Amino acid sequence: MSTTRATLVVALGLLALGSLATLAAGAESTELADGPGRDLTIGRCVICHSLDYLPSNAPAMNRAGWQKSIQKMRDKFGAPITDEEATEILGYLDTHYSGKAP
Repeated sequence: MSTTRATLVVALGLLALGSLATLAAGAESTELADGPGRDLTIGRCVICHSLDYLPSNAPAMNRAGWQKSIQKMRDKFGAPITDEEATEILGYLDTHYSGKAP
């Protein structure tokens, strides 16, 4: 199996597991702030963890912190996020969930 295909299979498996976990928990209880990048952020982040992670970490995060976190999710955990998506997610998180001064 090619690396690209294997990555896609893993990503789809994680998506399915994330969806099952959300269904098992009832429904995702966290409502994120409305704005450009919200739907993409939800779609990519909920694959691996609860959306509660975002507002609960916001007081300790700034743009650089979110950028480092997004890169870690991609590099260490294989999050299926393109460079363009990472930029959009970073903009959303920086705008709505950055509580720490730069």
